[in-house]
Amino acid sequence: MSGDGPLEILLIEDNPGDARLIEEMLSGVEELNRRLGSDTSNGESPVVHHETRLEDGLAYLDSPDADVTLSTDGSDATLPAGPASEPESESVSKSASASESASASESASTAPINVVLLDLNLPDSAGLETLTAVLESDATAPVIVLTGLQDSDAGIEAISRGAQEYLVKDEVTSPMLVRTIAHAIKRHEQLIERERRREELEALNRLNRIGQEITRDAITTSSREALEQAVCDRLADDDAYRFVWIGDVTPGSPQVVPRAAAGVEDGYLDEITITDDDGEHGSGPTALAIETEEIQVVRNIERDSSYEPWRESAQERSFRSSAAIPILHDNVRYGILNVYSSRPHAFTEYEQTLLGRLGDVIGHAIAALERKDALLSDAVLELEFRVEGAIEPLVEATARESAEVSIEQFIRSGDRILAYGSAEGIAHEELGSAIDRTDDLEEFRVLTPGRNEYDFELTKTGDIELFETVASRGGRVKSARIDDGTFRLVIELSQQSETARVIETVESVCPGANYAAQRTVNRSSPSIPSPGLLETKLTDRQYEALETAYLSGFFEWPRTSTGEEVAERLDISPATFTQHLRAAEEKFFDSVFSATEATEDGE
Repeated sequence: MSGDGPLEILLIEDNPGDARLIEEMLSGVEELNRRLGSDTSNGESPVVHHETRLEDGLAYLDSPDADVTLSTDGSDATLPAGPASEPESESVSKSASASESASASESASTAPINVVLLDLNLPDSAGLETLTAVLESDATAPVIVLTGLQDSDAGIEAISRGAQEYLVKDEVTSPMLVRTIAHAIKRHEQLIERERRREELEALNRLNRIGQEITRDAITTSSREALEQAVCDRLADDDAYRFVWIGDVTPGSPQVVPRAAAGVEDGYLDEITITDDDGEHGSGPTALAIETEEIQVVRNIERDSSYEPWRESAQERSFRSSAAIPILHDNVRYGILNVYSSRPHAFTEYEQTLLGRLGDVIGHAIAALERKDALLSDAVLELEFRVEGAIEPLVEATARESAEVSIEQFIRSGDRILAYGSAEGIAHEELGSAIDRTDDLEEFRVLTPGRNEYDFELTKTGDIELFETVASRGGRVKSARIDDGTFRLVIELSQQSETARVIETVESVCPGANYAAQRTVNRSSPSIPSPGLLETKLTDRQYEALETAYLSGFFEWPRTSTGEEVAERLDISPATFTQHLRAAEEKFFDSVFSATEATEDGE
């Protein structure tokens, strides 16, 4: 029983004398509170809500707040924890006293019912069908049957149908009634707890199995489209879920567009409109999941006021509860997974946790597919951005016509970025000074001789969110160019990437970035130089040293010949062998990577 108020009892009894007697029996509270383990009701008597017809009793139970059974420790014993559904705009309640006016009854808020005392024979219903009607309603409170008949068979049948107890009114005493109510509430709570644990176990087994299947799908499928469809198919194949779809906001538009679906759709996605703006269609769980990046649950579609724009379409397809799960990885959203059930209150707190983890698994799998596409595809996308308001001292230093700074390679090392590039038309002292005056750039070092044309290395520290975000999308920051007072950045992505979303993300994490151009280029693998080309680039001694080292297993692991052994075979000192080998390796790799750069420059 909640510590916030007295015990709430719904008495459905058409005999005024019997109803008055029941109320008198419940006028004392100490014994009932003691049995329920509650001393926080401040001595308040139980509130008895009296109805004389089954129809009115069911209407009361069907009101939004009356189907909550509170446990003796003050917790919600029947409804799963999670985002609370908004109640209906107004709920009609019955007053505890029959003398109160109808208007006051309509304006009062309905109290949660803890137990139902039910007479089987009413003006509009008779016998065990009365009990069946109450049990088949959405009520979750325990039911105690009251009857004027001494019929043990009827009592056994009532309990087998779901009643907590069967009492003959002529035999009921106040201690018996108090004891029966206390036991009924406690047994009902225990039943609900067992059911909750059973559902949690079933959800764990079910979602773990689905998660394993989706993980296998991520390994075997070759595209994001195939993976998203497989996810929908897996979830919709489970009896617990009626319909599943994945979608996301269209870049440049507030509308959420489906990409994959499975289950009982029947034109649902064609009928509805979902947005993530402040309009009528942007108030539901999908929009909230996009905004908060947290799972959102509608526990009862019929009663949740936020579901009004889609309620009729959902009810036509027997959707009674839903969950919107963001698909995330490394703070990047890849979509929203929407799951519908034919049962109200279907998504328990535990199941929400498992579905949230499933969203993370899907996000990780999509990110892995994008990275795989980026690595294996010869054709890639290059997005060029013009960046304003960044590295201004460096931009100003290249404002004159002949000055140019290019960075051809970025290498992430821990929480910093190593940048390798070249400069021309600007003295290295001037460039070094500009870098010193630029935030987050440091450790400038000239790598090759030359005053106005040279290669250099520098380090970027501080904010590297742009690099992390692009990498999470399966891409990389390829190069940067600073000339004529303009800073341009090039990002490389796989052709399967969502270009519009990447552009939006880059402009978000780098506020001064403005999308300028897009192009498709062929990314050739490093070319392996032919033996003839090697012979023309290497001296005889270098070629001999490289070939002998290779054939003797010097490059194997573990080595089958040491450097000293190879040098002995060549009749040279180990130091001379090392010198020849290093020179040969440098020329070899120069041939490989110079050929690659020449191929890209020629495209």
